[in-house]
Amino acid sequence: MPDWLALYYDRPIELTHGEGRHVWDADGNRYLDFFGGILTTMTAHALPEVTKAVADQAGRIIHSSTLYLNRPMVELAERVAALSGIPDARVFFTTSGTEANDTALLLATTYRRSNQVLSMRNSYHGRSFATVSITGNRSWSPTSLSPLQTYYVHGAVRHRGPFAALSDADFTDAALADLEDVLGQARGQVAALIAEPVQGVGGFTSPPDGLYGAFREVLDRHGILWISDEVQTGWGRTGEHFWGWQAHAQNGPPDILTFAKGIGNGMSIGGVVARGEIMNCLDSNSISTFGGSPVTMAAGLANLGYLLEHDLQGNARRVGGLLLERLRAVTAGVPAVREVRGRGLMAGIELTQPGTDQADPEAAAAVLEAARAGGLLLGKGGGYNTSVLRIAPPLSLTVAEAEEGAEILAQALRTLD
Repeated sequence: MPDWLALYYDRPIELTHGEGRHVWDADGNRYLDFFGGILTTMTAHALPEVTKAVADQAGRIIHSSTLYLNRPMVELAERVAALSGIPDARVFFTTSGTEANDTALLLATTYRRSNQVLSMRNSYHGRSFATVSITGNRSWSPTSLSPLQTYYVHGAVRHRGPFAALSDADFTDAALADLEDVLGQARGQVAALIAEPVQGVGGFTSPPDGLYGAFREVLDRHGILWISDEVQTGWGRTGEHFWGWQAHAQNGPPDILTFAKGIGNGMSIGGVVARGEIMNCLDSNSISTFGGSPVTMAAGLANLGYLLEHDLQGNARRVGGLLLERLRAVTAGVPAVREVRGRGLMAGIELTQPGTDQADPEAAAAVLEAARAGGLLLGKGGGYNTSVLRIAPPLSLTVAEAEEGAEILAQALRTLD
């Protein structure tokens, strides 16, 4: 495998099985999973409803491609379209968030007849050639070559950068002024703005509620589409809303929505939702060989059904609120902790060199190792310096598990003293 393949830990873990919110490695060590395979294990490891759906479907037919219809694909498309909030919604399934965002860019640039795209600073949208070119995060953007002309806009990082000291209202006004200024630099019409409601790889940063809704007024004036990248924020993870865009809904839903990760509970599902006129703007054939696979669609249907029937969005709000309180309590007085932020079961702990705003990726790596030794798996992220601990457990997390994880993390942070 390539040298650039990212692996966690000085001694990488081989995970062999899981159950609920726990996983085991090849040495028999048990861990409380606070990262869920990068937010993919949304409901629980080895959820019986999902494993049964996969096994039952695999016993009938595993693959057919989107050249043929299959009932699970149609049923899941209907459910996602209804939940999306987008009028006259059409759904196209892919195998990943990267492919979903690639498809959204194809739709937007074709519909608008422009290759100019607005993206947010500190963003991440995937690892394909096109999505790397709109990623505003140096650590995940290995080339400056691009099929698109990308303009980067301020506003997605609330507590860093030139607007950090402003009130929420003034921050939004400053970001709007920046957006207008950037549009003044663009040559001709811009196709779309793509934005994560909460930046994932960027360290779980987010703007004040309503900012993208305010952006929408400017975008509409110019005919620019809004793409909401919900790969990490969708399906109720933020607790308050089912989709991240709903925190910015004062001027309606996005034109295009992309999703992936949690809907498959570990199975490879991604997708795009768009208004019919946008989705249907392509004038050539297009398929996804593995998108809409009968097995992955069966898993997605079972997983979505479980999430809705057990109100896991409500659990993310309740247990996530408790977890954030506990994280703020156990990090109080820790000099290396600059900020604890997040919503629902999506929390970030930013580490800096004590007494400064200088990121400390070595400290983040050390806490990650110490937490593993204590039986807790975490994630990392945060701009180009990877100094944010990312916490995103399955949405079925219990209060007792939230308390347990916070205590292990507290012990791991003490190792920095």
